[in-house]
Amino acid sequence: MTAELSLGTYRVRAVSQAASTALAAGSPWVDTAPNYAHGRAHEELRPLLREYPTVRVATKAGFFTEEQGRTALADGMLIREEAAGRHSLERGFVRWQTERSLATLGRVDLMFVHNPEHDGQGLDRTALHGRVREAFTALEEFARTGRIGGYGVATWSGLTSEMFSVPELLTLAREAAGTAEHHFTGLQMPVSLITDAPITQALNGGGPLVQAKDAGLITFGSAPLHGGALLDAMTPELVHLIRPGLSAAAAALLAAGSCPGLDVVLTSVSTREHWDDAAKALAAPLTAQELRRVTDELAGE
Repeated sequence: MTAELSLGTYRVRAVSQAASTALAAGSPWVDTAPNYAHGRAHEELRPLLREYPTVRVATKAGFFTEEQGRTALADGMLIREEAAGRHSLERGFVRWQTERSLATLGRVDLMFVHNPEHDGQGLDRTALHGRVREAFTALEEFARTGRIGGYGVATWSGLTSEMFSVPELLTLAREAAGTAEHHFTGLQMPVSLITDAPITQALNGGGPLVQAKDAGLITFGSAPLHGGALLDAMTPELVHLIRPGLSAAAAALLAAGSCPGLDVVLTSVSTREHWDDAAKALAAPLTAQELRRVTDELAGE
């Protein structure tokens, strides 16, 4: 099984244009955040989400823009020092931000706690885990009443830096819920040929993606092109090794999307041609043997 190609709106300048293309092409998920597109992403998505009522929506809690911080400060949800930091996992703020996201988007199927390791700068692991538990507690309230479908963690470096692990996040979710019946349902992390540790770990039957899948979580791979930086490394020889005839972008997406244990691979392509190019490649995933050949080649460089 290959991962489902879905729209990620990080670093997308024209969110409505990218979403129009992706949703028309059948993207099953839209992944966004309140601070994306300088704080405009949710507003740009709102009319399209009404037009496509079956697409699933993932957004995030934690980061905010300067303007959103001023509003939170005025509403008494943050103190001035917190507003200046542009990131908070305080229970009251997470609740406030989630309410605003629901009001704008109309629905949220999955609410990610956004890069909790950012909130943990200068903290030890125990203190960071306490912050994450607080955020989970707020989101459990929304999930328990059916206002969001579930919640999870979207991280850039928290797993690789060992600030937390998937088993630890599951423990925090159980503690937040006060029962084993929690609503922690998703994990998002970078998966690409640059950040390929999750791929090699999954090929060997371990790592966070396998742990997440074993726990029944939905797994999302972000930054499959590593913000575009990967394209410079996609030599004709590497593309040919992945699959002859593909574009560099499609080959990179195919490698990420073929990672064992990955359910969704996020892309920010904005044209139908590029979307169809990627979707066609992902329709025939690499076998584990083929993918291992690629990672072994990169490891030997």
